[in-house]
Amino acid sequence: MTSTAKPAPRERLLRAAADLFYREGITATGVDKLCQAAGISKKSMYQFFATKDELLAESLNTCGPASVAGYFADPAADLTPRERILHVFEHLEKLAAEPDFFGCPFVSAAAELRDPTHPASLVAGRFKQMMTDYFEEQARLAGATDPETLAKQLTIVYDGAAARSVVRAAGLDGLSLLTASALLAAAGVHPASPE
Repeated sequence: MTSTAKPAPRERLLRAAADLFYREGITATGVDKLCQAAGISKKSMYQFFATKDELLAESLNTCGPASVAGYFADPAADLTPRERILHVFEHLEKLAAEPDFFGCPFVSAAAELRDPTHPASLVAGRFKQMMTDYFEEQARLAGATDPETLAKQLTIVYDGAAARSVVRAAGLDGLSLLTASALLAAAGVHPASPE
C-alpha cells in the first residue's frame, strides 16, 4: 500500500499563489486567502517570502514551466518546424475553449502590475521571450524570409488571441490558427508537399 506524500508547505503556497493570481488576479488575492488555500499560517508564509510581490515572482518562475509545457511539441515528435509552430496555436485553441481559461498568466501578471521593473514582470518577460525564441528557431529551420520578425508577429498573434478569448469569454474557433498560418505563408513557410 503506497501513500501519496502531501507537498511541502512552500510548494503548496507556490501552487496556491499561481492558481489564485491567475484565476482571481493579483490585487484581489490577499495574503489571508493565499495562506488559507495553501493550508499554512501567515507566519509560515513570511518565513518563505518576505513580501507578496516576492511570492508572486517566485510562483510565476516555479509554475511557469508547467504553464508553457503543453505549448511546445515533444522534441522527439516527427513534426516539421511549421507544424511545431502551429502546435502552439492548436494548444491555445484547445485551452481557450475551456471555461477556466483566463489568458496568458504572464501577460495577465505584467498587465496588472503595470511595472516593467517588478520582479514578477521580469519573470513574465523571460517566459514570453522563451516563446518568441521558440518561434524564431522554428521559423529559421523552416526557411522563413525573416525569422526574427515572424517570431515577434506570431507572439503578438498568440497574445492577442488569448486576450480576445478572455474579453469575449469564448473560444477562438480556429482564428489563431488561421492567422498564424497566414503569417507563415507570407514568410514563405508552406505545408510540406505530400510525397
